[in-house]
Amino acid sequence: MPGPLEGLRVLELGQLIAGPFCGQLLGDLGADVIKVEPPGKGDAMREWGQGKPVWWPVIARNKKCITLDLRRATGQRILADLAAEADILIENFRPGTLEKWGLGPESLHGRNPGLIVVRVSGFGQTGPYAARAGYGSIGEAMGGMRHLAGEPDRPPSRVGLSIGDALAATFGCVGALAALEHRRRTGRGQVVDSAIYEAVLGMLESTVAEYTEAGVIRERTGAILPKIAPSNVYGTADGEMVLVAANQDSVFARLAEAMGEPELARDPRYATHVARGEHQAELDAHIDAWTRTLAAADLLERCEQHGVPAGRIYRVPEMLNDPQFQAREAIVKVEHPELPNLHMQNVFPRLSETPGSIRWAGPALGAHTDEVLGDLLGYDAERLAALRAEGHI
Repeated sequence: MPGPLEGLRVLELGQLIAGPFCGQLLGDLGADVIKVEPPGKGDAMREWGQGKPVWWPVIARNKKCITLDLRRATGQRILADLAAEADILIENFRPGTLEKWGLGPESLHGRNPGLIVVRVSGFGQTGPYAARAGYGSIGEAMGGMRHLAGEPDRPPSRVGLSIGDALAATFGCVGALAALEHRRRTGRGQVVDSAIYEAVLGMLESTVAEYTEAGVIRERTGAILPKIAPSNVYGTADGEMVLVAANQDSVFARLAEAMGEPELARDPRYATHVARGEHQAELDAHIDAWTRTLAAADLLERCEQHGVPAGRIYRVPEMLNDPQFQAREAIVKVEHPELPNLHMQNVFPRLSETPGSIRWAGPALGAHTDEVLGDLLGYDAERLAALRAEGHI
């Protein structure tokens, strides 16, 4: 079944995560994504991954891969020709790079007024920091996320993922889809400027307002959110850890029933959201003493029986064995010529009429160069051979 973006042509430039993840999201939903890599080694993501370099098959899935030397005039002309046939162009170079190559939005719009240009960068296309190098980790730090991550008695931590890059890519994808609707009404394309630090900032809930209105700077709190109780990780009799979230008044009453202590829900210390927040530490200690009398499976069953949200802390092995993951095919096996047991997360969100799909894993370097340049630009075998001999592709 075709995805909702079938027929949409996307050119993806740049490397690593922020731009390519935006391309992955669009490709997952059916867009024809043409990934442009430099001849030689290609995108550095081809070498990334722990244990094996298997990030590439995930982030480059559903993409056609071509090689093109954008640092030379011939490659720049070919890219301009491809952009004239595209709906969206994604890039995550340092601001000014496209302009240096004569491929800035104004130039591209001269030939293709409807082109949507998604520009993902550390600090955006304007402002005094625009020209700075800006990796996702820097955006997480300056966007406020790193200050909040980790235990209060230790330096800021990271979440173990490149969340800043992924957020900027996701905001870029949302912007591209909004720009498509604007183009449908007006026929005009535009620039989508997604800065990593702003994407992180956009997820910071009410932290800005808390400071400007109350002078409060939110700090690191480890596994809890202050004044939100109970919502924590608790130990079990068999040495596992289970997260229980029962901070809403009605849910806490159900947890008290599950604990065999319904009177807790009427105790003035715990009867309301505000009261539980004021007595958070003692309440957590009381709940932890109870959970440690039960094996994890028994605790989860007890919580489920009483309608209390709870779950184990999963790693990939637990995900693969979980019946919910299996029933919804949240993780799927994908065919690959060199990786016989390649599994990856499926396409999200799920659309009822036009669901996305994983049509193929990230392909070999330049696997579609001849196809794309031949079909879109009409290059014959002789011209392709000459471009290849001269190192342009």
